[in-house]
Amino acid sequence: MLDLLQHAFVQNAFLAGTIVAIVSGVIGYFVVLRGQAFACEALSHVGFAGATFAALLGVPALFGMLAFTLLAAAGMGALGKRLRGRDVEIGMVLSFVLGLGVLFLSLYTGNASGAVSVLFGSILSVTRTDTLITLATGLATLLALIFLFRPLLFASIDPAVAEPRGIPVRALSIVFLLLLAVSVSQAVQVVGVLLIFTLLIVPAATAELLTRSPLSTILLAVAISLTSTWAGLALAFIGRWPVSFYIVALTSIFYFGARAFRHFRVPRRYQELPHPSREVLPPSE
Repeated sequence: MLDLLQHAFVQNAFLAGTIVAIVSGVIGYFVVLRGQAFACEALSHVGFAGATFAALLGVPALFGMLAFTLLAAAGMGALGKRLRGRDVEIGMVLSFVLGLGVLFLSLYTGNASGAVSVLFGSILSVTRTDTLITLATGLATLLALIFLFRPLLFASIDPAVAEPRGIPVRALSIVFLLLLAVSVSQAVQVVGVLLIFTLLIVPAATAELLTRSPLSTILLAVAISLTSTWAGLALAFIGRWPVSFYIVALTSIFYFGARAFRHFRVPRRYQELPHPSREVLPPSE
């Protein structure tokens, strides 16, 4: 491993994977808390169309994913409550976007390896430019989440109470979806469109089974995400299977292990209690 770390592509993979893992662990907590896993799926499909359109134009795939997902996130946020209960319409839009990505890919004269990278991830092909962009967007996302942490937590737990207290629930929803769009675009580089839940949902869902406070849940989610990413990269270098497979396998082991631990070690009466982070928090003065 020490010899491998001397290569630029290995350094880029570990650096990009570390940034994506940290951001995914933090924002994944709010995705699970707000029940917006479907938004992740929607944005990942939009990201596929953006990546293939970028390939058609000859620009980095990350630029296309960011442009398409940010536009989609702004539209989803503007719909607000009207977005709920429209699974059929959203499913049709997702199918159209996926078909649009296939159209862009068919118009692209390059080989099909680009589509495989977008669908299943290709962290070993991340360039230094991609890494620097990921670092900049990741730091910006984390700073925004730190600044918005308390009002976003309050609005996520009980928006009906938060709005009369002066919390801009609708604006926070739009901002959060924009941050989620950036995170999805970053995570696609590691695990791909089809496996986006691996980093953005599973670590946070696992942490919620084991911890009882927002901060500890976020820290544990980041730890699980980082461990799975680093171990997945290491196993890919010494093994023969793709990085994304190892990351998916490790996060799944963490999740089912947490389920088993909670089932056998936590009394049943406590398993039925709501998570403390879902209780209403008073706004800061």
